[in-house]
Amino acid sequence: MPPRSRRPRGRKTPLNEAARLADRLQAAGYTKRDIARILERDPSLVSQFYTKNKGAAFVPALSEVLTAIEMGGITDLPALTAIAARHITRRTTASGARARVRSKAVLITPTGSGTGRVGAQAIASGSARLRPLIAEAARQGLHLAFTVRLARTAYVHPSGSRTDSPGIRRGVVQRADHTEERAYGSAQTGGHDAADFARRVDAAGGDVTAAVHQWLVETGRIHPDASILHLEVRTWRPRNTA
Repeated sequence: MPPRSRRPRGRKTPLNEAARLADRLQAAGYTKRDIARILERDPSLVSQFYTKNKGAAFVPALSEVLTAIEMGGITDLPALTAIAARHITRRTTASGARARVRSKAVLITPTGSGTGRVGAQAIASGSARLRPLIAEAARQGLHLAFTVRLARTAYVHPSGSRTDSPGIRRGVVQRADHTEERAYGSAQTGGHDAADFARRVDAAGGDVTAAVHQWLVETGRIHPDASILHLEVRTWRPRNTA
């Protein structure tokens, strides 16, 4: 019996332009996760450049980012994100209106109130959806607070400890799956300066998850190897400002 012919390994169809540009970025030392942060999208979208022929809308942005890296020597992720943002055009409907996106919009009201939440998938990719909320809160001089959920054993102090910011059971939610939510900051306690937190996010390369994790570790609230499972950010305008 003659041996079966095997299909040649490799791709059946050539890469689209977005995938080719993503390949060049990876050759320059950037990961798919980095590319997703630059585009302020989920890493799964970058994978779909290869598997589902997506990414045409991001070709101008990717081209400009490559030019900035290769010709301008720019390597900082926040700077590349800013460059990409100027060249990303939202899709339009048949009538010419801007298409709605499926992700929840982040909005800060005129009073300074804003909320953004992310779950496990977004947290793993740096909680990029929260970055615009924090940046806008910093621009407006707002304060912010955040709520995190981790395994109960991930916290250094027991719930209700006054060494931790929630105090006696305030801002603590214990769940049946052995995880616990704790809130850090509020309008009553003053919360955190959004501008300071935005600088932390920038220093972490735009990774909101890493910035929050670093603050929790630095202030002795969680163990260094702990993993954040849920993250929520809330903003408000301090009472002593107009």
